Amino acid sequence: MLTVETRYAIDPTTAKGLDTEGLRQNFHASGLFAEGEIRLVYTHYDRLIVGGAVPGNGSLTLDHVKEAGTPSLLDRRELGILNIGDAGEVTVEGKTHTVGQGDVLYVGMGAGPITLSGAGRFYILSAPAHRTCPTRLITVNDARRVELGSAATSNERVILQFLHPEVADSCQLLMGYTQFAPGSVWNTMPAHLHDRRMEAYLYFELGPDQRVFHFMGQPQETRHLVMANEDVVISPPWSIHCGAGTGAYTFCWAMAGDNVDFTDMDMVAMEDLR
Repeated sequence: MLTVETRYAIDPTTAKGLDTEGLRQNFHASGLFAEGEIRLVYTHYDRLIVGGAVPGNGSLTLDHVKEAGTPSLLDRRELGILNIGDAGEVTVEGKTHTVGQGDVLYVGMGAGPITLSGAGRFYILSAPAHRTCPTRLITVNDARRVELGSAATSNERVILQFLHPEVADSCQLLMGYTQFAPGSVWNTMPAHLHDRRMEAYLYFELGPDQRVFHFMGQPQETRHLVMANEDVVISPPWSIHCGAGTGAYTFCWAMAGDNVDFTDMDMVAMEDLR
């Protein structure tokens, strides 16, 4: 079963007037991981698609998505899949890849339908593409590790980069995830903007009674969203994106837009936040 929800882009002036429910309707997505289903959100922010697929006891095929406007989703798109569950299988162009927990499978433009099976909980990201890059499985051991922060500032963390120019070639999709050391809860602080591309965050590995407070909005007009396990934030280019959790968590970040320079960002000084 496939379901697709569309989220339209809005400007920062409009966002200033939204209440909590309005913010969640525009920038928050939940319930994407349902057994036996593929659930997607088609955004108008750089046309990024986010979603989840849980095969359960069967298999699921991702092929035609009406919102993409092509016979098969990957006719003019690339795709990244992060497995946040137990090991599962993804079949692409007749080849089956075993995707372990924490691994990422990149699927290039033109690959046709893909089939997902096994015990995986697959987080799906897809962006428009103008060239074909090789389909490739990137394991946790293949990822580029960047250690940042400190216990003193409650942000000691490891960034694992998967779809990154130094790891695996992609057209425009960047993707990875960040894990925290015990006692650290702050991500991406000091905050930053990247006006040339949007971002999406999946928060996962939270306990049922834990939450992450995700901060968004323009630096002088900050807002927040309260995130539960496996919730997603759609972050527009004009918005900061940072957060703090009530306990340990991991978040997957993904970006689409003008370039694949991971460091292309505009830092926001702490004294400029309001």
